[in-house]
Amino acid sequence: MSTEHQDPAAAAHPATETFLAHRNLLFTVAYEMLGSAADAEDVLQETWLRWATVDLDAVRDRRAYLVRITTRQALTRLRTLGRRKESYVGSWLPEPLLTSPDVAEDVELADSVSMAMLLVLETLTPTERAVFVLRDVFDLGYDEIAEAVDKSSATVRQIAHRARAHVAARRPRGIVSPAETRSALDAFRRAVETGDLQGLIDILAPDVVLVGDGGGVKQAVLRPIVGADKVARVLTAGLGRVAGAASLQSVQVNGHPALILRLDGELDSVVAVRIEEGLVTGLYAVRNPQKLSHMERETALRR
Repeated sequence: MSTEHQDPAAAAHPATETFLAHRNLLFTVAYEMLGSAADAEDVLQETWLRWATVDLDAVRDRRAYLVRITTRQALTRLRTLGRRKESYVGSWLPEPLLTSPDVAEDVELADSVSMAMLLVLETLTPTERAVFVLRDVFDLGYDEIAEAVDKSSATVRQIAHRARAHVAARRPRGIVSPAETRSALDAFRRAVETGDLQGLIDILAPDVVLVGDGGGVKQAVLRPIVGADKVARVLTAGLGRVAGAASLQSVQVNGHPALILRLDGELDSVVAVRIEEGLVTGLYAVRNPQKLSHMERETALRR
């Protein structure tokens, strides 16, 4: 049964109503655990199939029960994804999502789904990632999380402490105001569009990192490039070759300002931007066509 296009008669069923009421939350849980919208959608389908067989009268907290099913399914898939990433061509980046303004307004949610944070979460073990997401992002109780990951509450507390320290040491350094972000992004965009090498170097942090993801299908830098001068030259050279056909559009991706690059009107790349202290510190360019399907319409995320 599709989880997106329900028939009106089926929508009256309590199981369906409950699932649809929490669908966006469940998708967000799965996406934050997996970094892949396509896999998160598959997890939701599997969650629905299991939920449809549950005796609702025996369920005390339906939201918690659904989150538990989703977490278990996502953990299983996360381990499979780990093996898939080992043979991935070049750098692997999370699948970008075109998000609505309300995601950006929830600062904690936007921070948790940013490309930079999702890459930090990639450095956790599957169980650490699940515990961190459920505790620090969705504020679930330790007992609820323990049921979801099949550990004791005491063990979950230890895992949460360890994961929190790991993330704190690697996460972006601070929250930037929307005005500061827009100003830096506008300066970056102008420099790119005009081929202004010095202007580009000026808006890039000295230790800026450019990561590209072509998935072996589209050309992209195979390993991260570090340093303002190197990154600026790669960007101006690459865009210089397609200048007549290229256009840049400002959008909200994963709750943060980003750029879409179109070639002859067709979506080519999504560039998520990390900005700190008025300078661009991270550029995440996704070109793999299989990862761009969720850029055609906004995705609703919820906590």
